[in-house]
Amino acid sequence: MQDNNTFAVPSATFVNTEVRDNVAIITLNRPEVRNAINDQMRQELIATFEWADRSREIRSIILTGAGKGFCSGGDIGGMRERLNAPPGEIAYNGWQRQKQTHRSVAVIHGSTKPVIAAMNGAAFGLGLDMAMACDFIVVADGAKMSMSFLKRGLVSDGGGMYFLPRRVGLSLAKELIFSGRVVTSDEALAVGLVDRIAPSGQLIDVCCEWAAELTQGSSAAVALTKSILDKTFESSDEEIFSLGRQAQAICYTTKEHRSAVEVFLDKVDKKS
Repeated sequence: MQDNNTFAVPSATFVNTEVRDNVAIITLNRPEVRNAINDQMRQELIATFEWADRSREIRSIILTGAGKGFCSGGDIGGMRERLNAPPGEIAYNGWQRQKQTHRSVAVIHGSTKPVIAAMNGAAFGLGLDMAMACDFIVVADGAKMSMSFLKRGLVSDGGGMYFLPRRVGLSLAKELIFSGRVVTSDEALAVGLVDRIAPSGQLIDVCCEWAAELTQGSSAAVALTKSILDKTFESSDEEIFSLGRQAQAICYTTKEHRSAVEVFLDKVDKKS
């Protein structure tokens, strides 16, 4: 693990963290099962994202997977436990696990920093849901993805029913979920399921370059803007205007705004 900063990254077993030029690269690390998510990985992922969100040195986050896959979804061990559990405990145990699943997705989607999913390989089920919880998705050329839940007799439980229609529209979202078919990287880009395709060996470098472009401005302004944009489809225009007024008032007080205005006014004075 490479850390170019003076602050310590969280230690974990199934989640690796590297910091590169103020970008936290968070890697799901169970390559032998294509990074299927078990309870421990879920908790480590939550803790790591919360750390990245708190750290002022971190300006953006990249989420990726170790090995050949991004994330194959939920861990098969959890499926076996569910089948073997006493019938009277299945619903309550599932409710508790779902709370943690939703918390892990919420901490990704709710990050105040721009989050890029670097989809290095297959993303199925919950893995694709998690990628869509990020602000942007960059996929390695040739990677495949699927909303595979219905093939297991399940519904999308990681936010896919919220995120997917916002990316591809309601009709196509229904088709992809109902069929569970595999989508190639080229089709995913064409329909807006992903944002960019990168050569496999350059995926992280491409994501880091994009992250630098996305974080040139004030961290406060980026965080406030993101929080408002994420409410756009559920809010009226007046609600968005109100949130914008509040955010702008906060921005007026930041050192980044004051510094930018002072530089601008200095240039104006020199031209006068």
